[in-house]
Amino acid sequence: MSVLPITINDRSFNPQRIFCIGKNYDEHIKELGGQTPEEPVVFMKPVSSIVVPGETLCMPRHGKLLHHEVEVVLLIGKEGRDVSDALSYIAGVTVGLDLTLRDVQGRLKKAGLPWELSKSFEQSAPLGDFKAYDANVIDLENLSFSCSVNGDLRQQGNTCDMLFPIRSLIYTLSRWWTLQPGDIIYTGTPSGVGSLESGDRVDIESPVTGSFSWTLSF
Repeated sequence: MSVLPITINDRSFNPQRIFCIGKNYDEHIKELGGQTPEEPVVFMKPVSSIVVPGETLCMPRHGKLLHHEVEVVLLIGKEGRDVSDALSYIAGVTVGLDLTLRDVQGRLKKAGLPWELSKSFEQSAPLGDFKAYDANVIDLENLSFSCSVNGDLRQQGNTCDMLFPIRSLIYTLSRWWTLQPGDIIYTGTPSGVGSLESGDRVDIESPVTGSFSWTLSF
């Protein structure tokens, strides 16, 4: 699919890069048996993996165990390097899914190989509609969000539980890359990740962004 520009308050952003943060919630690290990182774990997805709300998701051919991971997602609104006022670089906020082929990821980790095959496949980044970020309305240090499958609550998180808070994430990313308008940041998932089956309906939501849904077809 072609990725349409993201429009917020009459400003249009062409999606540039999708930065994803792994291992950013302690309980999620525990449920997968991992170790707590000393700095943010970063991987990337292609912009072509974005799926807008309402579209049907298809099971990738090269894996069998597809997991949902709900995350708060940020849209960067201006260029910046080594930023100090990190929150001023945020143009929009939403929630999204970092879909993961857990069986493929396990095999890659065991072999010491990169994660792309398990994280960066087609349709691996379902993404809700962005809401304009206003620091007076949206508290990014205390933002709740959730994921339900077929009406059953699977994941429930809050940004206050992040190991690396949003301010810190943006600053750190801007030390490693020059941030660009249209960059997208998936900020990590809480515990409760689980498998998806054909016919499942996945709903993700946050009080400030609303809810978004997708249906899975194998």
